[in-house]
Amino acid sequence: MKIEELRRLLKKRNLEAFLFSSPPNVFYLTGFKSTHAYAVVTLKSLYLLTDGRYYEKAKRQLKSWEVILIKENTFKTVRTLLVSQKIRCAGYESDRVSCEFRKKLKGVKWIDFPAFLENLRAIKTAEEIEIIKEGCKKTDEVYKKLLNKINPGMEEREVRTQIVNLIFKTGAEGESFPAIVASGKNSSVPHWETSTDKVKSNAPLLIDMGLLWKGYCTDFTRTIYLGKPTSEFKRIYTVVKDAHLYALEKVKAGNRIGDIDKAARSYISSKGFGKYFTHSTGHGIGIEIHEYPRIHFKDKSAKRRIEEGMVFTVEPGIYIPGKFGVRLENTVAVLKGIGEPLSEIPLDLICL
Repeated sequence: MKIEELRRLLKKRNLEAFLFSSPPNVFYLTGFKSTHAYAVVTLKSLYLLTDGRYYEKAKRQLKSWEVILIKENTFKTVRTLLVSQKIRCAGYESDRVSCEFRKKLKGVKWIDFPAFLENLRAIKTAEEIEIIKEGCKKTDEVYKKLLNKINPGMEEREVRTQIVNLIFKTGAEGESFPAIVASGKNSSVPHWETSTDKVKSNAPLLIDMGLLWKGYCTDFTRTIYLGKPTSEFKRIYTVVKDAHLYALEKVKAGNRIGDIDKAARSYISSKGFGKYFTHSTGHGIGIEIHEYPRIHFKDKSAKRRIEEGMVFTVEPGIYIPGKFGVRLENTVAVLKGIGEPLSEIPLDLICL
């Protein structure tokens, strides 16, 4: 189905072939992972070009693709293939290709296309959504087990070590991004880098983590409290939770992407915390941790209609400098026209 959609796109753009060089797009089309591979899709044929490190594996794994060995010169191999197939006009990923690569793409009329698969990848197939669901279930397992391992006095990086160990125990491939573990005032930095700081008692602990399952990412955040939460923390936590739910209500096929962000942002602003919500309400997720669309009312995707099969995060937050921050994040899929959180972990505050 992906290839059929891609070929329709080639015809629409008056292209005879397309060269994909970015590892995420090569994996998206082929299901094959490597650090050096190129996918060439023509109107009739499929080719994967790779070197001797991956050649035999690719031949075994890819039955619908013709696998071609890159012996020495990548550019010559690409040109030889396209000339042999009498390809006169081909596209390439201008946002993923180096200047050197562009200079050496000779012998064919090349047309550059940034983000050529952006719209196609934004709508997940049923198989892709099932994989992401499985990954989110495993992420839930990691989080529930992690709660029993957190104690005041641990270093933030010790908590991350526990996360990594638990991820591998689920059978996943590893982290989808370096987990954020932020205790106390560190949680007021939205993308805090997990440090050697101690996890504090009578303070919040923000945990933002995800795993890689069958090549697809998950993303999940909860903010818990170690001890008895202050009234200020509980108030802000409730605002973030309600903002998350208001945003989720807008995840409906036919609404605009920007509506999701506006719902969360307007509510947080109405409670007096607008200037403390400093990032978008979410982002697309799939093979890469950040994909199109970005969930923000000023983004280029803001006016795009929400469609069946889209998968993105919903993650409003409030960050009070020098005090603490609260973020609550789920991965959400548009199924039967409405947003379905793929995590089963409640948004309710957990105190340890």
